[in-house]
Amino acid sequence: MADKYAKTLGHPDNLHLLAAQGWIELGNHLEANEALENITASLRAHPDVLEVRLHIYAKAKKWDAYIDIATVIIKLDPERYDAWIQRSFALHELKRTQEAFDQLLPVAEKFPKVWTIPYNLACYCAQLGRLAESEQWLERAMAMDVITVVRVALEDPDLNPLRESFRGRPRDRAR
Repeated sequence: MADKYAKTLGHPDNLHLLAAQGWIELGNHLEANEALENITASLRAHPDVLEVRLHIYAKAKKWDAYIDIATVIIKLDPERYDAWIQRSFALHELKRTQEAFDQLLPVAEKFPKVWTIPYNLACYCAQLGRLAESEQWLERAMAMDVITVVRVALEDPDLNPLRESFRGRPRDRAR
C-alpha cells in the first residue's frame, strides 16, 4: 500500500511518505504526522500525502479536519473514490448521516464496481430508518462481492435497524 503513494513523489519526500505510512500501519499516528512534516512544504498538499494525513486524522478522531482533507482530495482528483467514501464516513461519525448519504449518492453510478459505496449507502439508510432502501443498497453491494459484504455486514452496528426488521418477517420456505 505504501508504494502506491511514494511513486509520485521524488526523493527524499517519497521516503518520508513511506515512513508515515509505516507509522500508520504500526498504529502510531503521531510519528506518522512527524514524518509527513518532513515532506517539502509545497508537496504537502499532494493527494498522496493528504491520503495518509486522512489516516492520521481518523486515528485522532478529528472528523471536521478529516472532512476538509477528503474534500480537497476530491477537488484535486475526483477519481479517487476512497476520498468520497471517507468524507461520507466522517460526516456519519459526526452524526450528519443524511449529509453523508447525500454526498456519497452521486458517485454510486460513477464507480459501479466499488462495493463499499452501495454498502455505505445501505448503512446510512438503515440509520435513517429507510429500511427498504437500505436493503436495496445492500443487495447491490452483495451483487459486487457477496462474500466480503456478508462478512462485514454481520458485524456492522450501522445495519442493526435492518437486521431488526428481518426478525419480524416470515421466512421464505423452499419446497
